[in-house]
Amino acid sequence: MDEGSDQGQSAEDRAATGKVILFAAATLLLASAAFAQTPGSEVPGPITGSGTTAAGVVPLAEAQPIARLYVDPPLAVPLARGVVVLQYRAENIRIVPVFGSAATGVSPRIGHLHVSVDDLPWVWADASGVPVIIQNLPPGPHRVSVELADANHQILDHRPIEFLVPDVGQQLRPARAGSH
Repeated sequence: MDEGSDQGQSAEDRAATGKVILFAAATLLLASAAFAQTPGSEVPGPITGSGTTAAGVVPLAEAQPIARLYVDPPLAVPLARGVVVLQYRAENIRIVPVFGSAATGVSPRIGHLHVSVDDLPWVWADASGVPVIIQNLPPGPHRVSVELADANHQILDHRPIEFLVPDVGQQLRPARAGSH
């Protein structure tokens, strides 16, 4: 009889052999799944309402370096067309769109920019990580304040940038009826 040939086995023997192989495979599968599980006592954090263990937040072991903001003067070529492009670099902080007090204790530190123009009372937040672009400013001197803020809007650093928008025949937007 050849090895691997089941011609000498009865149908009952072949069925019994198949059951043994199926049982062994199921046992191995269940055993490997059990070893892959981590006991709840080994995972830090509270038990959630669903009965799973949430990973805990590890407090910062040491103070993070001071976050710094560097803003270049407006790019000359776009400014000559009346468009202000401010490139910036932030150190010891990542610019991302995450906000709130829970995000202030993570490492590396995360934050965003606050931008204002000509000391006007409104400010916008920018978390894009790309240069700040401002269009349609009237010709003349302007001041843009770029502030580096943490996720809870606390100012960490700031840079005022002053520049002159040339008169290149900009078409200013007319005021809309009912706007202030």
